Amino acid sequence: MKPVSAWTAAAQANLESGTLIIEKELEGYLLKVVLDRFNLWIVAEWKGGGRVAFRAAHAAGAELSKANMNQERDTIIFELESSTMRIRVVLLFPESESPIFRYTTTITPAFDMVMPYWPRDILPLFSKSGKAQNTTGTVHASQIGNRSGLLFFSLENPDCGSVFYFQDLGALSKYCEHTQTPAGGLVGGQWPEIGMTLPKAEENPLLKGEAYTISDAHIILSNAIMKDNYQMSREFLNNLAEVYLHLPKPETKYRDWPDILHAGLKGLTEHKGCWKYADGRSYLNAYVSDYKTPPESMVQLAVLLPLKDFDAWSGEDHKEIIETLHNGLENFYDKEIGTVMRWLPAMEKNLDWSEEQKRPEVMDSWYLHHPLMNLSRLALDGDGMARKLLLDSIDYVIKVARHFDYQWPVFYKMATLEVLKGETEPGKGGEKDVPGAYAHLMIQVWQLTGEEKYFKEAVKAAKKLEGLSFDIFYQANNTAFTAGAMLRLYRETNDKLFLDISYMCIAALLKNVQLWECDYGYAKHYPTFFSIYPLKDAPYSAAYEEQEVFAAIHSLLNEADQIDDLLPSVKLLLAECVRYTINRVVYYYPPMLPTEMLAEKKDVKTGEIDANLWVAVEDLQDGWEKSGQVGQEVYGAGIAFGIVPRQYYKVEKAGFMIFTEYPCTGHRMQKDTVSFRVRGSARLTFRMVLLPIEKGARLPSMTVSFGEGRKFKEIQPVHTLKDSVEYRLPGDCKAKVKWR
Repeated sequence: MKPVSAWTAAAQANLESGTLIIEKELEGYLLKVVLDRFNLWIVAEWKGGGRVAFRAAHAAGAELSKANMNQERDTIIFELESSTMRIRVVLLFPESESPIFRYTTTITPAFDMVMPYWPRDILPLFSKSGKAQNTTGTVHASQIGNRSGLLFFSLENPDCGSVFYFQDLGALSKYCEHTQTPAGGLVGGQWPEIGMTLPKAEENPLLKGEAYTISDAHIILSNAIMKDNYQMSREFLNNLAEVYLHLPKPETKYRDWPDILHAGLKGLTEHKGCWKYADGRSYLNAYVSDYKTPPESMVQLAVLLPLKDFDAWSGEDHKEIIETLHNGLENFYDKEIGTVMRWLPAMEKNLDWSEEQKRPEVMDSWYLHHPLMNLSRLALDGDGMARKLLLDSIDYVIKVARHFDYQWPVFYKMATLEVLKGETEPGKGGEKDVPGAYAHLMIQVWQLTGEEKYFKEAVKAAKKLEGLSFDIFYQANNTAFTAGAMLRLYRETNDKLFLDISYMCIAALLKNVQLWECDYGYAKHYPTFFSIYPLKDAPYSAAYEEQEVFAAIHSLLNEADQIDDLLPSVKLLLAECVRYTINRVVYYYPPMLPTEMLAEKKDVKTGEIDANLWVAVEDLQDGWEKSGQVGQEVYGAGIAFGIVPRQYYKVEKAGFMIFTEYPCTGHRMQKDTVSFRVRGSARLTFRMVLLPIEKGARLPSMTVSFGEGRKFKEIQPVHTLKDSVEYRLPGDCKAKVKWR
C-alpha cells in the first residue's frame, strides 16, 4: 500500500458518494460522468474490472452546482458554478477507430484569484471498492520540462489495461501569460496521484471575469498491459499518432530557404567572429567570437558536409571555404593515440578546464564517433583523405568499444581509457545510445571496405541496446541515427530484434519533442510546435541537434523504403516532424527575432551574439527565458545547407523547382512530367510550392495530380502568386507535375 495525501483520500470519498449524471459506451468501455460536492469526474470503466477517474472540473474547495448540461451528437457540455468560479467542461468523442475521448475545461474566476495549489487530475481505482493507494501501476512516460504534456501508464492491480493521456498545453497559454508561469513539468506525479497540475500562480492572479482554459486532455483507453519495452514502444507510437490526428496544429508557412541559405553563407564566410587561425590553418569557431576554445573536429565537419551537399545540388562552387575546412581535418589526427581527436591536438593545452570535457585528452563518448561518422560519409563519396583518416582511426575506436564491452561511460581518458565519469546520474548508466552510434559507424565502414568484421562489430554493439526503454535516449541526434542503423541491420539480418530497437529509439525521440505551441512570453515571437530537445533533461531546444535529427529522419525513411510493414504511425509522425522542423528552425537565426528576447552579453555563456548575423543561436528557451544564452553556434550554420537539397527538387529543363514539406523520393523525369513518391500518411496533407529556379523568371503552365497506379486526380492550387504556385497534397501517395 502506498501512502496518499489527504486531498486524494478526500477526493476518492467524494467521488464514491457523487451523483451519476450520464454514462456512455465507448468501444467496449463505459464512461460515467459523476458530480460530487467539489469535482466533476469522467470515470472510465473496464469490463474486466478497474477504473480510472479523470477530474474534469474542480472548484478549489468550493461546492459545485450543475447549472446546465447540453448534448449534441458527439459533444456534451457541462456548465457548473461555485462561489469561486464558473466552469465549463466540453466532453468530445472524436471520430476514430480507437476508444478516444477529449475534455476541455474553462474557468471564469469570480474574483482576482491566485493559484498556490491545484490537485492532479487522474485517480486509478478498483471496480467497486478498495482504495486508490491499493492499486498498482507503471508509468511508462511522463512530461519532462517543456516537452509534450503526456502520461502513458498501465493499471496492473486491478489487471485491466493502459491509458494514454495527452494534454495540449498550448491551451494554457493565456493562463501562463497572465500568471507569468511556465507550462513545463506539469504532467506526471507519483502513483497513484498522477495527471496534470496547474502551474503555481502565487503573485500574478487570474483576473475576475476572464475565461481561462486550464485543461485540454485527449485520452485513449486500452486493454493492453505491456509485456516488454518493445510492446510499450509500439503502443506509445500508435497512441501518439492517433492523438496527433486530433490535436489542433498550427499553420506552417513557406520559407524562402535558398535566400536564407545565402544570407547564412555570407555571414559564415565574411564574419571574423566565425573563424580562428591555429596550427597553421583556419578553422571555424564553435561559437561566434569564441577565440579561447581550441578548434573542434565536429564543428568543421558539421558545416563541411551539408555545404558539399548543397553545392552538389545547386551546381554552385564554394571551393575556397570547402578547401579551407577540408584541409584542416588532418591536423586533428593524433599519431600517438591513433585517432581523430575532438580538440585540435596542437592547441589542447589552451583548454580552460571550465567544463568536464574541456581538459586535454578527455573524451565525451558520443564525440569519438560523431566526427568519424561524418568522415565515413565523405569517404563513401570518394574523398581519399577522409578515407585515410577514418581507417587510421578505426582500430582505436574498436579497442575502446571492446574495452567498455560496448557500453560507454560519459567521460574517459583517451590514452589510458580511465573512466572519469561513468554515469549520467547515479544508477542511470552511461551514454546509452552510443552503442547505436558505434553501430552506425561500423555499418558505414563495412559499406566502404566490404570487410565483414565491421558488420559483426555493428551487430555486437546493437545487441547491447536490447531491453532498454525510453532511457535509451541520451542525445537526440545519436538516438535518431541509431534508429536508422537498426533498420539497416534489420534489413540485412531479418532479425526482428533490430526493428524493435528502432521503434524504441523513435519512441524515445518523439517522447522528447514539444507537441504544443508555447504562446506566452518571448515564445509568442517564434513557433514551438514539434520542437526537438537535444538531451532528455535539456531546458531548451537546440539548433544543431534539430538539424541532425532532420537529416537522420531522411536517412531513416530511406532505409524504411525497403521495409513493407513499417508502422504507419512512424511514417505519419516522422513526416510531420520534418514538416514542422522546416517551419520552425528559421527562428534560430537572430534576424528573425526581436532583439529584446536575445540574451544580454553578460548572460551569454560562450562568445557573443550578433543580432544581425544569419548564424543560429544554439538555444530557444521557454517563453519566460531569453534565448541565445548558450551562444551563437557556428556549427549550426548547416541548417539551411541540409534543408535545401532535401526539400527542393530542381527541374532544370523547365526552369522551376518543387518544394515539399514532406520528405519525397524516387523523382523520375519523363519528357514534360516529373513524378515522385511522397512519404507520410494519407490522413494528413502537406504544402507543395512550385517556383522558378531563377528569381524573377516566369513559371511554365503546370498541372498537378496525385494517386496510385493508373488512378490519378488533378488538383487545383490553393494560392497563386506572381512567382509561385502552392498546392496541398495528401501524404503517402505518388505525385505528378506536368508542364507545357
